[in-house]
Amino acid sequence: MASSTFPTDQPIEQPKRNVRFRARTSAQNVQERSQRLYTRQLEGKTTRALVLEHSKIESISEVTAWQDWKKVKDWNKEDWEKDRETLLPRLQAMRIRLFNKAVKKGQLQTAAQILDSLGKVIGESVETVNIQAPELAIRIEPKS
Repeated sequence: MASSTFPTDQPIEQPKRNVRFRARTSAQNVQERSQRLYTRQLEGKTTRALVLEHSKIESISEVTAWQDWKKVKDWNKEDWEKDRETLLPRLQAMRIRLFNKAVKKGQLQTAAQILDSLGKVIGESVETVNIQAPELAIRIEPKS
């Protein structure tokens, strides 16, 4: 009886795949592309310029680039909603530090503008200030 080249008592081993080279899904590609666009949005370019550049860099169609931009806009809205609660106190702290530095350096006009800005935040409106200020009226009478 001839021996077989494939023994039946041992399982056939499958070739092992390298874990580093895992195939990416389309959703992962879209996510990574959108994240790259998100990081480039602070370059100071217009939205259209960003999207067109994104389309060239990523080698995608302009329609796909606009879809990526829509995702970035949604992320921006989400970021704004998260930061909105803490933004006012942070702005106030920055204004107060700026006021202290302006006074220290003798920049009184800047300090006055910062005080106006702080006053508007706490509800001190321009009308309230104008009502409290004295009014000066000058009349010139004709010579008789």
